[in-house]
Amino acid sequence: MTIDTMTAHRVARINGVALNAADEAVSAEVLRQRACTELLRQAAHAAGLLDASDTASADGVISEAATHAIDALLERSLSVPEPSPEACRRHYSAHRRTYRTGERVRVRHILFAVTPGVDVAALRQRAERVLLDVRCHDGRGAEAFAEAARNGSNCPSGEQGGELGWLIRADCAPEFARELFGRIEVGVLPRLVHSRFGLHVVEVLERESGAVQPFASVQGAVAMALRQHTFVTALRQYLSLLAGEAAVEGVELGSSDTPLLQ
Repeated sequence: MTIDTMTAHRVARINGVALNAADEAVSAEVLRQRACTELLRQAAHAAGLLDASDTASADGVISEAATHAIDALLERSLSVPEPSPEACRRHYSAHRRTYRTGERVRVRHILFAVTPGVDVAALRQRAERVLLDVRCHDGRGAEAFAEAARNGSNCPSGEQGGELGWLIRADCAPEFARELFGRIEVGVLPRLVHSRFGLHVVEVLERESGAVQPFASVQGAVAMALRQHTFVTALRQYLSLLAGEAAVEGVELGSSDTPLLQ
């Protein structure tokens, strides 16, 4: 058994509430998401925001009432102040590349999908071996990347050598876009790119940089980005507090981000 997978004989619990069935294999990331949600659901119970009859489901899906109760709990418990104009300007100055219009990248990738029950450690080792191999051919053997994509990618684009074509930021999951846009790198990226879909070996074939938008036209987007960052930080701290007061069994909450925090 690895730290990144669940076996059919291991059941994780929050204060005695099971997060998975005994015969269900759950990835570590999904398990962390369920654990965070259950911590919040139980906190909503304790705060009197959710009826005691509301119970956790075996598949980690919570009720509509629990969703509303958690929203109310977070609104009550988290402090998310409005960012000042000065803070917005500092953020804009430090992240100008993020606020480009018309930026495009032409990309191909090799996807190693993370699915329930997969051995993530072994998958990462495989992805790193492929990354090393295609980097050794970077600039000299374009066909090596295409062949690796056709043979090993879990994305339908593998049939086209991993080609995704020209992309804009809106075409991508946020965590994938962060690795591609607002940068100058061209060629095979020297790192694996992590997304909600799995691990990616990525090659940037071409870039069109676009133009930086003036602060006045993106001030609202800058403020929203700062509010989101503050919210995520406050939510992490709150979940850490709840976990410290709970009986946590069979799940590691101090690891990578969960979809709840993205």
